[in-house]
Amino acid sequence: MTIHFRRFSACVCAVWFAAASLQGKAAADGSTPPDAGQVMISVAKLLEQGHFRRSPLGDDISRRLLRMYLENLDYNRLYFTQEDVDLLEGKYETELDDYILLGNPKAAYEIQGLYAKRVENRVAWIKERLAKLGPPSPGATVEINRQKAAWPKDAAESDLLWENRLRNELLQEKLDEQAVDPPEKVIDRRYNQALRNLHGLDREDVINGFLSALAYVYDPHSEYLGPSELTNFEISMKLSLVGIGAVLRSEDGYARITDLVAGGPAQMDGRLRVGDRVSGVAQGDDPFVDVVDMKLDKVVELIRGKKGTKVRLQVVPTVGADVAQRKLVEIIRDEVKLKEQEAKAEIIERTRPDGSSERLGWITLPSFYADLNRTRGKESTSTTRDVARLLARLKQEGIRGLVIDLRRNGGGSLEEAVNLTGLFIRSGPVVQAKDSSGEIKVSRDVDPSLGYEGPLVVLTSRLSASASEIFAGALQDYGRAVIVGDESTFGKGTVQTMLDLARFLPPIGGDPQKAGALKLTIQQFYRVSGDSTQLRGVLSDIRLPSVTDNPEVGEAAMRDPLPFDEVEPLRVDKTSSTALPLNELRRRSTERVGKSREFRYVLEDIERLKERLAANALALDEAIRRRERDEEKQRRDRRNAERKALPAVGEQIYAITLDNVDQPGLQLASVLEKEKEKARPAKAEDAPKEEAGEEEPPNFDAERAEALNIVSDLFILSAPTQTASRNP
Repeated sequence: MTIHFRRFSACVCAVWFAAASLQGKAAADGSTPPDAGQVMISVAKLLEQGHFRRSPLGDDISRRLLRMYLENLDYNRLYFTQEDVDLLEGKYETELDDYILLGNPKAAYEIQGLYAKRVENRVAWIKERLAKLGPPSPGATVEINRQKAAWPKDAAESDLLWENRLRNELLQEKLDEQAVDPPEKVIDRRYNQALRNLHGLDREDVINGFLSALAYVYDPHSEYLGPSELTNFEISMKLSLVGIGAVLRSEDGYARITDLVAGGPAQMDGRLRVGDRVSGVAQGDDPFVDVVDMKLDKVVELIRGKKGTKVRLQVVPTVGADVAQRKLVEIIRDEVKLKEQEAKAEIIERTRPDGSSERLGWITLPSFYADLNRTRGKESTSTTRDVARLLARLKQEGIRGLVIDLRRNGGGSLEEAVNLTGLFIRSGPVVQAKDSSGEIKVSRDVDPSLGYEGPLVVLTSRLSASASEIFAGALQDYGRAVIVGDESTFGKGTVQTMLDLARFLPPIGGDPQKAGALKLTIQQFYRVSGDSTQLRGVLSDIRLPSVTDNPEVGEAAMRDPLPFDEVEPLRVDKTSSTALPLNELRRRSTERVGKSREFRYVLEDIERLKERLAANALALDEAIRRRERDEEKQRRDRRNAERKALPAVGEQIYAITLDNVDQPGLQLASVLEKEKEKARPAKAEDAPKEEAGEEEPPNFDAERAEALNIVSDLFILSAPTQTASRNP
């Protein structure tokens, strides 16, 4: 099975998504994690012997690991100085491999300890300097992204850098029209939170970060996962969890509820509200554990548990700011379905320019999900099965053509990518995979049945990766679909396997089930054409202007990716003997795009983005920043006014979900969205502005509109041989 893991945000954490953590003394269930040194040795040996590169752990790996670990800790190069880096390189540059192979975590702790000291010193400096900061010098700017910059050479240069960063933060808060508190108070609170996060780390957190850096040195997609991350990965693949269905964020030392999942235990119970803050957690009738100032992932670990068990929460209600107030909420944990990540469909009824009516289908696929721990005899989560149900309904409703949207699909299960391809081709090879010895294995679709035979467009972007690229590339090689979108997809052409470290640890010292797992790159995959998707991705048949079509996004922008290469192509029997009319489709699309107001906006945005990336700086002059903000607002208002002046689009959109796919009749997407909004818990009256701000203007999706035009053209151009669908 091939998997592609996507990192989750560190600032917002759901009850089912938590940052990696091996608790230092004991886990939430009371078990003791295994010895950190043994985990280090096991990870190192697996990387040496099992990785596609087969690189021994020596001085070269040691040098790269040190740099990677420093940059992961201080990714914007703000806290360490070059003096610090020189000191650490002199001490550890060729020694980290020896520490690892001896199972000695001392170096990891010492490096992180120096980083923590630098952060603490800088926060103390910020608190002292904040009220004394003078105005910027004329023409002063602040660098936006410092990931490729040099570390400041010493403390004095670091102070100068930080002065301008503080000026920028103060100016940003001053320009915030929704601000409630003074800028100084907001910034002080921000760095207090940073210190709490830092002090919440324990030794196992440090080892997790160190081993993740080690895995990344081998390639960008190998990764060490602690127990919590491993659980989160499995949850993201099967789209369900056992918990209470509350989304939490760390704020002022509390785990604050930012959302409640519709249909989850917390939402159904009705006593928790968005904005409530959790101050204590108890398992069943056990005593409460105080979770104020506790690291967020550990609060999550305490709240999450087995189905049918009771968790008790001490909560500071959102109404009223008195932290002495408490309410007690008991909730029985249950399975929570992550509906937002499931495949979903739409039927678009619209009028063509010639006055004829048509129905088109749209399937949005956020990931290739599957249950990695399938139980024999039990129906498991499956992307292919879900999409097959949606396709059956779309065909029943008489669609003329179909668009599958993979623009934000970062990958998932290889097995599901192969099986899903099989819904659109008769049978045959789908993908090839080569291991480190050069042996090639072919994954095939062996089911001759088809789920859909009609006109097909696959919409991609540079964010479409891994399994998405297998699926899109196979359909392109078979001549089955027109690939539309950015110039190319992400370019991740490597295969990972998940290795449970419990299998490789000696049976001594701690619970091996708390050792986590290693996601290890073991193969590189290739299309049936023989081309790898590595670095190059899948090239679009029809390219559309897009702000994501940026060379800074994709495999080629990552550090030390595997190179592109090729293998022998495979013979395929194409579904149709008639070639897709790509030249005529391109001509028609180019003509429409050239006349499109929305694509003109996109092209303007692309140029501004290029300028910002090239400049990589913000002015610290308040007048300049106000003018830039006002110009952006005027541009947005002008566009919205131009959009409102246009005649209404003559189309109806019906939503088809896995919940209503078998129900009679069709439901308007707008009605379904209103019902979902009503089901969401009311936001607190005193919730922060970001929770209850002004309604966002409508989102105009130019790529979506053009993809529908292209599949409509494809239906017309292939009409003489069209047999798969009926007209409405």
